[in-house]
Amino acid sequence: MSTTGDSEATTTTAATETSTTNRKQPFPQGFLDTISTGWAERPETFPPARSRAAFAARRRHALSAAFPGERLVFPAGELKQRSNDTDYRFRAHSAFAHLTGWGSDAEPGAILVMDPLPDGGHEAVLYFRERADRTTAEFYADASIGEFWIGPRPALAGVAADLGIRTDHIAAFAPADGERVVEVDADLTRAVSEMRLIKDEDEIAQMREAVAVTAAGFDDIVADLPRIARHPRGERIVEGVFHLRARSDGNGEGYDTIAASGPHACYLHWTRNDGAVLPGDLILIDAGVELDSLYTADITRTLPVSGTFTDVQRRVYETVREAADAAFAAARPGVTFRSIHEAAMQVIAARTAQWGLLPVTAEEALAADTGGQHRRYMVHGTSHHLGIDVHDCAQARREMYYDGILQPGMVFTIEPGLYFQIDDLTVPEELRGIGVRIEDDVLMTVEGPVNLSAGIPRTADEVEAWIARLAR
Repeated sequence: MSTTGDSEATTTTAATETSTTNRKQPFPQGFLDTISTGWAERPETFPPARSRAAFAARRRHALSAAFPGERLVFPAGELKQRSNDTDYRFRAHSAFAHLTGWGSDAEPGAILVMDPLPDGGHEAVLYFRERADRTTAEFYADASIGEFWIGPRPALAGVAADLGIRTDHIAAFAPADGERVVEVDADLTRAVSEMRLIKDEDEIAQMREAVAVTAAGFDDIVADLPRIARHPRGERIVEGVFHLRARSDGNGEGYDTIAASGPHACYLHWTRNDGAVLPGDLILIDAGVELDSLYTADITRTLPVSGTFTDVQRRVYETVREAADAAFAAARPGVTFRSIHEAAMQVIAARTAQWGLLPVTAEEALAADTGGQHRRYMVHGTSHHLGIDVHDCAQARREMYYDGILQPGMVFTIEPGLYFQIDDLTVPEELRGIGVRIEDDVLMTVEGPVNLSAGIPRTADEVEAWIARLAR
C-alpha cells in the first residue's frame, strides 16, 4: 500500500484529502500532456445476464407487490475507513445484493431504486459511478476510484446486460419526498429481511456451495494441526489457514473466524485468536466461507489437539452432540422455530443436573419463569437463520422468526454448546476450561431437515478418525 503517496491524488473526501496532503508530489507538465494519450480502445462488452439475475428480478417483483405505488431505495453502502487513507474491503448491503444479484463485484456508492409505475408495479434502476474516460483527471489522479489505481471499473451498459436492470450514472439519482429507504424505513427493512426467511432455488444452491468450501477449509485446518500446535500463536495459524481457503475459493470469511483453544473456547465470540494451541486441549473453530454471491456458511467443530479426547472431554462433547441430535429430531415443517432450542435445552438441563451442577432439578431448571439455571453453561440460542447474512433475517418480526413456523426452504443453524469457564467454581475442576460447540447448517424440506454440513465429521469417534487421517 506504500504506492498511495507516489502522486498527487484528487481525493473524494475531506478526510482522505487531509490524510494525503503532506505526501503529495506535483505532476510535471510532461506527464499531464501525455497521460491521456496512447491507450488502446476499450470495446464495449455486453455479457450475458448472470444466472442470479432472474432470481433477483423475481424478488423485486415480490417486493413490488408489497409496496404498490411507493418508491423504494436500496443503497449498496460506501467504503468504510480502516485507518487514515486505508479502507476496509467493500461489501455491499445484503438487501441490495439480494435484490440485484450484484455480489462481491458490486460498486461502492451504488443505489438500487424501484420507481412505481402508473399502471402498477415498479421499474428498477441501478445508479452507480461509471468508469471515467481516460482523458479525465479521475483516471490517473483519484486514488479512491481512478482506474489507474484500482483497476478497471464497470460500464453502465455492461452492468445493465449482466444484471438485467436499467442503469444510470449516480449523478442522475435524486432523493424524492416520501420514498422508503432500507435501514431508514422500518417497514421496508423488515420486509426485505422477512422475504429471505424462505430461500429460493438459487439461494439454496449457494448455501450448498458455501458449506462445501467451508468443509474444505476445515480439512485444511485438521491437516495442519501439528504445525498449528508448534506455533506460539497457533490460533492465528488456524485463522490464516482458513483464510487462504476462503479467499482462494470464495470472497472471504462470512464473519471473523473464532479459533478458540483451551479455556478460550468458553468465550462465545473469541476472535482475538492470539493463543497457543496445546496438545491435551480442545480447540473450538467457528468459521464460514462467504462466496462471491455473498452467501455464507457457518460451521463449528471442536477438536482434540492431540487427536484423542480425554474421558472428560468426550463426555462433554457427546453431550453437546446429544443436544444437537435432539434439536434435529425436533425440527420439522409445521413446528415453531423455538422448538429446536427447547429440545436442545432439555438435554443440556438433564445432563448438567445429572452431573450435580444445578441447584435445582432439570425440570425446575426448564420452568419458563423461574428456571434457567442450566443456561449458565449455554447462554446462547441453539439456532439462527442463515443466508446472505450469517445471522440472516435479523429484522424479521418475532412472530415470523423465533415464534415463527418452520417451512420448507428455510436455512438455519443448529449449534448447542457447553462452556465451563476456567474460573467457574460451580463446576468440578476437571470441567473448568472446557468449551464445546457443534454447529451445522440445515435446510428444511418437505420431508424434514437436511444437514448440509453432514459431511464434516460430528461424533467423537468420527472426529478422532478425521484427525488421524489428515493431520500431518
